[in-house]
Order: sequence, then structure tokens, then C-alpha cells
Amino acid sequence: MSAFRRTKIIFTLGPATESEAMLEKLILAGADIIRLNMAHAKHDWTRTVIRRIRAVSQRAGREVAIMMDIKGPEIRTGDLDVPIELKAGEIFDFTVKPGSGSSSEEVRSVDVNYKDLVSDIQVGDTVLVDNGLLRLEVLAKNEARIRCRVLIPGPLSSRRHINLPGVKVNLPSFTEKDRRDAMVGLEEGIDFLALSFVRMARDVEGLREFLNLHKSKVRIIAKIEDQSAITNLDEIVSACDGLMVARGDLGIECPFEELPVIQRRAVRACLAQGRPVIVATHMLESMIGQPVPTRAEITDVANAVYELADCVMLSGETTIGKYPLECVQMLDKISRRIEAEDGDGEREVAVFTGDRMKMLHSAVVLANEIPHSKILTFTRHGFMANGLAALRPVHSPVFAFTPFLELARQLRLLRAIEPFVMPFASDPDASIENAITILKQAGRVAAGDKLIVATDIVSQDRLVDSVQLRTVR
Repeated sequence: MSAFRRTKIIFTLGPATESEAMLEKLILAGADIIRLNMAHAKHDWTRTVIRRIRAVSQRAGREVAIMMDIKGPEIRTGDLDVPIELKAGEIFDFTVKPGSGSSSEEVRSVDVNYKDLVSDIQVGDTVLVDNGLLRLEVLAKNEARIRCRVLIPGPLSSRRHINLPGVKVNLPSFTEKDRRDAMVGLEEGIDFLALSFVRMARDVEGLREFLNLHKSKVRIIAKIEDQSAITNLDEIVSACDGLMVARGDLGIECPFEELPVIQRRAVRACLAQGRPVIVATHMLESMIGQPVPTRAEITDVANAVYELADCVMLSGETTIGKYPLECVQMLDKISRRIEAEDGDGEREVAVFTGDRMKMLHSAVVLANEIPHSKILTFTRHGFMANGLAALRPVHSPVFAFTPFLELARQLRLLRAIEPFVMPFASDPDASIENAITILKQAGRVAAGDKLIVATDIVSQDRLVDSVQLRTVR
């Protein structure tokens, strides 16, 4: 098995993983990015854990990235004193004006936190509550309430999430809560912001304006979670810095059987445009309570690796699960095994027109042709590393050197990239020699290894892009 894993691992921080001891174990086990889910996080806790992650990373000698996942627009039911047991066929109201529930005793009701719901929804539409466990059909509406019939019954408790498949909801994608959460992240130096329920490119551009206003270089991950995102997939991929296929809400908003098709389309759209892509939700769900995954989960993880996704992600498995370390080890083990298998597969990767991308493409072709070769690159803004990762080298790891720690952390997102922080010398040749020395000390290369170096060199007092083949001395 290779010492090197191409597919990156993201885990979500929670009560099961927030201690220093567990964080260190997970970072050393190979986690690349730690996700903070702001749907459940208080600001004091957020600041504390970000600082803790940084301290533990430094101590472990492995700098990981931090992704803050902001909640986005959410429609939820209001508070109930006791859960309501909905019965099949029952008539039930969602009220948008508190106190506008039916005065007659026959029709029970619950408030909803989004008052324009009545204008967005139409008679005949479906309302799904609590991750799709309850299903209702809209029969009628007025300015105060939406009257429904219960199709799939069950208990309804307080503050349950509402999904409206196929309904265009006019909520802002970047809410006041998101703004406050994001400010905490920027102050503490996070690396990625994941924007929930992205429906069009404009949602990403709005967040980009906010980041530019605060002179932030944080990268934007767009989460696709509903049908409008699928319709606008290419423009969203183009606008973001990375895409997350959030299969939890997608599985509620779209027919189940569409989900694998959507996942494959999303991964391919990212490959075509050279954007990193994360496959998320329910990857090892059974391991929340069990020490081993189901056979289907193993295949699901393998499938994401076969599809050449950049990252696989854990949610509940590492926030509240009993076996967080085993989950990360399981993703690591499955990824390495599939990557060892996948050497000769057909690869539909990015089609690029720019001269620099063609130069990087020639570096990857060379690496693919020379067995056991490795790629070395130098990057100040991430372009070289991004381009090489997007071209999906078949066998070769990509060692990316940068003078900036922030950029090194962001490069953790990219498939097959291993980042190193090193100040660049004024002479590019000296930088190459220094990098090779660091790689030898780290045990990444040895004498006789072939290195394909994609970088700029000095020629007659100017920098020119180059691809070199070197043998490690």
C-alpha cells in the first residue's frame, strides 16, 4: 500500500472529537480538514476550538485546514409544548402568523419561521418535515396559513427542518446569522467557508463580495442541496472555489434514485472546470454506533474515490459517534486500497485552453509515463497546485511548496497535493534544491527517484514557466 493517499478526509468537530487528545489522534491518523457546523455552534466555543485545532496541529507537526459551514436559509417549524402525533389523512395547518391557527378544535397546527412561505408554495406541492420523515400535500392556502393533508404520518416535535422539493424559495442565501458566524471565522483565521443551499452563482458572488469587503482570502465551498442547484450546476461550479455534494438534503429534495446520477454529474462538472469537489453525508453513518461499517457504506466510499472526488467527509460519525478515530482510519484504508486499484482507469479530466495549463498538462503526461515518478511544484497563489490536482495524475503525488502557511492549509483540499511551507530563494534553482532536501528529510523522496518539476526559472533576467525532469541525487 502506498505511503501516500490522494483522497482527502474531512471530519466534523463535535463533543466526540473536540478534546485535545482526540484531535491529535485524528490529525495524526490523516485528517486533512476539520469542519465546524455553525447550525449548532456558539461563538465562544467556535473561537476556543479554532485556537485548539491550531495549537494541536502545530504540536503534531501537521497543519490542517478549518472549514466553517454556515447554516444558510432554513425553514423550520416553531416550538411545541408536546410533540404532535400526525395521523395519515389528517388535515393539518402550517401557520405563518403566530396565533392564526384554526379556532376550531378539528385542525391542529404549528407555526413556521418563514412568513413568505404562503407566496412561494402552491396547491399540490409537497411539504417534507424532519428530514423527509413526515410528508404532507398542500390542499389550500390563504395569507395566514397553509392547509395540508398528511400523507406519511409520524411524530412532529419542535423546530423541525422543512424541505419543499421543487419549490423556489425566496430566502436570502447569506443570512444575518451567517454574517455574524462568518465574522467570527474571519477573525480567528479559518481557511474555508461552506455556504449552504446555494441555488445559483449569484449566491456565491454575494458571499465573495462580503469576503472582499473584509479583505479575506478565505475560499468558498458551495453546497448543493436542492433541485435549483442541479439546474444551475455549471454556473455554480464556475463561481465557487470548491463544491460540496451535500447528499443529506439532496436526498430529501430530489427523488432517491436521482442521487447517484446527481453525484456523478457534480463530480464531472467539477473535473471539467478544475474545481475541487467534496462528497458528503452518511458515508459511514452506521459507525455512529457500530465499530465497523456496512458493506454498502464501504462501496459508497469506494465509489467516491473511483469517481476521483477530492475529499470524502464525515458528519455525525465524528460529532456524536462512538468511533470517530476508527471512522477516519476506515476512510483512509478504503481510499488507499481503491487508489492502488485505479491506476489504469479512464480519466475524463479538465480541458484547459490557457498556455500555463497546457504546460502543467505536459508535466502530468510526463509523470503518467514515468513509473514511480513524483511531481514537484512551487506556488504563491495556488494556481500551479490547483492546476496539477485538476489534471488528476494517475500515480504521482504532487509536492506543493509555498511560502505561505494559509495557502498550504487551503491546498489540503486538493486531491493528490501534499503541501509544504518553505520560504523561496531569489534563485528558483536554489528553491528546487532546498525543496528536494526537505523531501528527503521527510522520507518522501530518495536518491534515484524521478521528479517532474513544474515551476518558473530565471532566463536572461526574466521568469519563464518550465517543466523539468530531475533525478534525485
